[in-house]
Amino acid sequence: MKKTLVLVMLLAGATVMAQEGRKNHHRQAMKDLTPEQIATLHTKKMTLALDLSDTQQKQVQVLSLENAKLRKAKMEERKARKESGESKKPTPEERYELQLERLDNQIAHKAEMKAILSPEQYEKWEKLHFHKRKHHRKERSEGKRGRR
Repeated sequence: MKKTLVLVMLLAGATVMAQEGRKNHHRQAMKDLTPEQIATLHTKKMTLALDLSDTQQKQVQVLSLENAKLRKAKMEERKARKESGESKKPTPEERYELQLERLDNQIAHKAEMKAILSPEQYEKWEKLHFHKRKHHRKERSEGKRGRR
C-alpha cells in the first residue's frame, strides 16, 4: 500500500513538472518571434475564434502588429535596463504612471476592436479576452506561491 501511494505521488509530481516545462517553453518560443510573426499568429487565432472576414483580418493584423511592436520595445527596454544595472524598483508615482499608460492602451485597444468587430463578434471577443486574463492571473498567482 505504501509503495503504491509513493508511486502515485511521484507520478503526480512528474506530471506537474512536465506541464510547467511546457508553459515555460511556450513563453520562450514567443519571445523569439518577431512582432510580425506574433501579429500573424494572433490574427489567425482570432480568425478561427471569431470567423473574421478578410477586411477584419487585415484590420486586426495592423492592430496586432502595432501592439506586438510596442510590447517588444518595452521588453527590450526592460532587458537593456536590467543588463546595464540601472534596473531599480519604480517609485509609487512611476508605478502609477505606468499603470495609467497601460490602462489607456487597453481602453484604446478595446475601442479599436469594437470598431472592427460586429456586435456578436465583439461580445464573443470580450468573453474570450476576459477568460484569458482571468486564467493568466490565476497562473501567475499560483506561480508566485510556488516560488516563495
